Formats: sequence, structure tokens, C-alpha cells
Amino acid sequence: MKKYKVGEAAEILDVSVATLQRWDREGKLKAERSATNRRYYTQEQLNEYLGAASNDGRINVIYARVSSAWTSDDLAKQENFLLDYCNANGITVSENMSDIGSGLNFNRPEWNQLLQKVEDREVNKIYVTHKDRFVRLAFDWFANFCKRHGSEIVVINNPATSPSQELVDDLVSIINLFSSRLPGLRRYKAEIKNDQELEAAEQVADTEVKQAEKAKKLMLSEKAVSQESITVGRKLKSR
Repeated sequence: MKKYKVGEAAEILDVSVATLQRWDREGKLKAERSATNRRYYTQEQLNEYLGAASNDGRINVIYARVSSAWTSDDLAKQENFLLDYCNANGITVSENMSDIGSGLNFNRPEWNQLLQKVEDREVNKIYVTHKDRFVRLAFDWFANFCKRHGSEIVVINNPATSPSQELVDDLVSIINLFSSRLPGLRRYKAEIKNDQELEAAEQVADTEVKQAEKAKKLMLSEKAVSQESITVGRKLKSR
């Protein structure tokens, strides 16, 4: 959960630092204390004060994703970027959701939980930094899915959160998926080739085709001979 200094919280709430200090003393909005007795506020506290839920009871959610654990630091960057954007625009965020996994993977746990919330009509808007943070393929389909359930995916479009290397990795995954099927197709072809019954059927079929071609040639030959005989007969008759 993100933490804010008193000055940062005052700016978000559009009040003065003195007002926050007074609210802390009065218990209206109690500040948390650090080990050095410094006041600070959490995102949850600010959400609670601003009213985390939208007017119709639906919540706003931010969603972040990275493809692998070694890029997990980028999750915090995405979340901070989204929170800063929402705070600057007076948008209250009720829940932070994130996954570590490929955008091609439809079995991401929090992503599926989020879609379930959308289906249950609990979500107002979903904020992401880039389309591919939500899903690598078929984004428009999922956007329409959300729209049908009264939700909206808001894309902030921060290119820095969509690394090109991750796109390369996803493309490699697609290539590997299809190439892994080739040995099976080759094996199937070999099995067909080694199937004696199929081989015998192919030989019978080849024989029948050849016989049909011979019969056709013979018929054409007989027809030509018959035509020639008729022509000769006409010539003799004309004499």
C-alpha cells in the first residue's frame, strides 16, 4: 500500500497541512506514525475519506502486470503511476490488483478475479497504463465484455510500462506453441505412411485409376477407328 507524507496527502485532499494536523488531533482523519514519529497517510485512508466507492456502489480498480519475477519492480512503477494519475484527477481507487505472467496467459489469478468482479457488476472503471498490461491479444473483445457489464477499461498510455522485450518474448511463445506441434504432425504422417491397410487401399485406388485411364484411351481409339471407317465408307459410296 502506498504511503504519503502530510504535504502529499494535503495536496491530494485539497486542504492545507495545518488542516490535516488539526484533523489528526480531532480524530477526524487520524494519521499513521512512522518509527521516527513522523505523520503519514496510506492510500486506504485517503480512499476512505474521499469515498472509495462510486455513486452507484461500484469500485475503481487499478491493474498492473509484468511478465516475469525479475521485472517485478516494474509493478510498483505501474501502480505508482496509476495512483498518481487517479489522485491528480480526483479519482478514488478502491483496489490494487496485479499479476506476474504473460499477457497471453488467460489463467492469471487476479486478472480472473477482476473479470469476475466485472461480471458481477461490482466494477466501475479499470485503470491500466497500457493495453497490453491488461491482455496481449483480443483487447477489444475484453473491453466490450466490460462495457456490456457496465464497466470501462481506461488506458493511460504510458509507453514506458510496455517493454519491447516482453513483446518479443510473447511472440517467441506463440512461435514455440505452433512449432511444438510439428513433430506430432510429422509423426502422424509417418504413421499414415506405415499403415499397411491404408497403403493397400492406396494401391487398389491407383490400380483402378490406371485401369480407368486405359479404358478411356481404348474407347477413344475405338471411336477414332469407327469414325475413320465411316469416312472411308462414304468415300467408296460416292464413287
